[in-house]
Amino acid sequence: MDPAFWQKRWADNQIGFHREDVNPFLIAHWHKLAVPAGARVLVPLCGKSVDMAWLAGQGHRVLGVELSRRAVEDFFREQGLQAKILQHGAFEVWHGGQIEVWCGDFFALQAQDVGDCTGLYDRAALIALPAAMRERYKAHLRTVLPAGCQGLLLTMDYDQQLLDGPPFAVVDGEVRSGYARGEVQVLDEREVIEESPKFLQAGVPSVVERVYRVGF
Repeated sequence: MDPAFWQKRWADNQIGFHREDVNPFLIAHWHKLAVPAGARVLVPLCGKSVDMAWLAGQGHRVLGVELSRRAVEDFFREQGLQAKILQHGAFEVWHGGQIEVWCGDFFALQAQDVGDCTGLYDRAALIALPAAMRERYKAHLRTVLPAGCQGLLLTMDYDQQLLDGPPFAVVDGEVRSGYARGEVQVLDEREVIEESPKFLQAGVPSVVERVYRVGF
């Protein structure tokens, strides 16, 4: 899966993964991380997620990273934010209010770019990637994020032999064996097959969403 795949999805408006509302797991569990107001929060592969606006509303400085310029443009327009656009290395940085979105390749992020990020929110990054890319993604997070960073991770778990991703299945063992350097704790999980027409039509019997607290 190369960058062109996601660029085409955005260009063709094939963005069924986008939610118009704030993720309820974020609202229910973010406070458990005890990330202080004013802290900087990294949101990888952020798309145009309204979750970034919610995080900013909690007093955080938000750093989203997104490959698609179309997604970044849509986010700032839909949120009514006037963007100041600057170049920073390989990234085009859009800044408005408490939110920055860096448009470019996530793997170009350096440790100095996110050295003050004490929070991480991953709703749609890990599950957007096939297995080999997930390993690279997890290793990159461990490399660039500062020690002590706390993250909220959302995953999906289902029989991928019945339906391939994205979103890809991420089993509990994978999260525990390499997502972070520190503690990994399940905060919540629920069966969502009845809310997942795509999976029902493919004959998938179960889809479990899990919420993790992860430490770096």
